[in-house]
Amino acid sequence: MRIINVFANDTDLSKETKKLLKNKLEKSDFVVPREFDPKAELNICIGGDGSFLETLHRYNFPDIPFIGINTGHLGFFQELHPGNLDEFIFRYKQGKYEIQHLKTVRAVITIGEDNFEYTGLNEILIKGEMSRAIHLNISIGDSFIERFSGDGILVSTPAGSTAYNYSLGGSIVDPRLNLLQVTPIAPMNTTAYRSFTSSIILPPDLSIRINPESSGEQGLLIVPDGMEHLHQGVEEIYLEFSASIVKLLRFENYDFWSKVKSKFL
Repeated sequence: MRIINVFANDTDLSKETKKLLKNKLEKSDFVVPREFDPKAELNICIGGDGSFLETLHRYNFPDIPFIGINTGHLGFFQELHPGNLDEFIFRYKQGKYEIQHLKTVRAVITIGEDNFEYTGLNEILIKGEMSRAIHLNISIGDSFIERFSGDGILVSTPAGSTAYNYSLGGSIVDPRLNLLQVTPIAPMNTTAYRSFTSSIILPPDLSIRINPESSGEQGLLIVPDGMEHLHQGVEEIYLEFSASIVKLLRFENYDFWSKVKSKFL
């Protein structure tokens, strides 16, 4: 029995596409369960990039390949359009695809004796509660780098370099490269406060350690892939590559830079 999970957001187009796809898959001898089945061979997510990321987090980064059908706007992770369902099923059954492996970033938050861990495919954002400016002591590896002052920082993967990172003026990174990018958000750069104003690019073996200057009343928002978590009294944030790998199904003609050109130019 070949099982395929199908998820869709709440738009009319997504729901109609899911119904049509389910009928086509079942006629091709696949089983489409009503709920997430961990024994499935493929996850299909219908919607935009936000729906894809939400599904990924809801099921805790499952070790099952994903493919997206774009019914949203940008659709950077989405491989298909609703009009290509028959071609998709044919090519999938023929095995005419590749699996793209995308690395993720994790953050470990220390508050007293408690640790909280978050994972992001695109990025992990650190900013102040209620958009207040924050002051962060940032170390890379064993070296203290700076006392950052500003709205926050963004730590992005290559997959996330075209998302919020790009809007902040960070670099677009080919996902075949193995690196993390640290991008400041509205850094203060005056006689009173000195902060880096451009991205920092790090190799995979270097971690990032952040110690807020004050762990008192002001809360910090830790935001993996747009999902906010508020913490009070944060003493340390440790960031590095996660062991979780996201598998995206790509067809033979997929090219990252062609997609960049089509989405941004």
